[in-house]
Amino acid sequence: MTSPSPRNPRRRVAVTGSSGKLGRTVVAHLAESGYDVLALDRTRPESTTTPFVAVDLTDYGQVFEALSGGVDEHTTPVDAVVHLAAIPAPGLTTNAATFANNSAATYNVFAAARALKVRSVVWASSETVLGLPFDTPPPYVPVDEDFHPRPESTYSLNKALEEEMAGHFCRWDPELTMVGLRFSNVMDVEDYAAFPSFDADATLRKWNLWGYIDGRDGAQAVRLGLERTEPGVEVFVIANADTVMTRPSAELVAEVFPDVEVRKELGEHETLLGIDKARRVLGYDPQHSWRDHV
Repeated sequence: MTSPSPRNPRRRVAVTGSSGKLGRTVVAHLAESGYDVLALDRTRPESTTTPFVAVDLTDYGQVFEALSGGVDEHTTPVDAVVHLAAIPAPGLTTNAATFANNSAATYNVFAAARALKVRSVVWASSETVLGLPFDTPPPYVPVDEDFHPRPESTYSLNKALEEEMAGHFCRWDPELTMVGLRFSNVMDVEDYAAFPSFDADATLRKWNLWGYIDGRDGAQAVRLGLERTEPGVEVFVIANADTVMTRPSAELVAEVFPDVEVRKELGEHETLLGIDKARRVLGYDPQHSWRDHV
């Protein structure tokens, strides 16, 4: 079992979107790591022993009450927030509904955390800010945090605005630490059976440069974000160390993006969603690969 940072023993952490695909894994990992977790979502997962409160995050009053310890039976204020809740992808509802829900939810979480002097916020940004689905090729590979966000959907536009919003919240409150995690496509072990089929057509997964994130490694990144204490906002690309393909990464780039600059010598299956910053700054070290299960 991983222990929480000795600087922050038994921290109480609220996790929004706790019933979602990544949220369930994050809640379990943080609890196993010694955190006191309060799960927040619209609906309770089918099976959980984690304390849970149903919350509509688009209602600021509900968010403030949940984070402040104002809910009966859940009266301990939180020390940190992990914000994963959102309509999780473009095209699931109308663009206006996606923007209205996701922007309000994130603003309310950020604003309530600031008002309550919660000093640590980790939230789910997205790989989509890098220019997915790459109908316009990326400027270089591996893509990383060094070029300005290039949203191509309303969902992605909202994620880019969240990153901008976080910067201003940290400017307003110089003691606030905010960590944005640009998660790749989240996968559970049972999803890996489909991966070998991707090899038949390199363009099937070019939309995110053949990337993915095992939910367990995504949870590791969240925990490392919570352990960060330097004030200010930082964003990180969070993907697994390899691609979803058995074909070499350099071969995929040469076939699908022949005119894109390759800025480093690529390992055989090395991710094209650059995780060097996450490795260096957070200590992120992905431990799982689909190749171990197929």
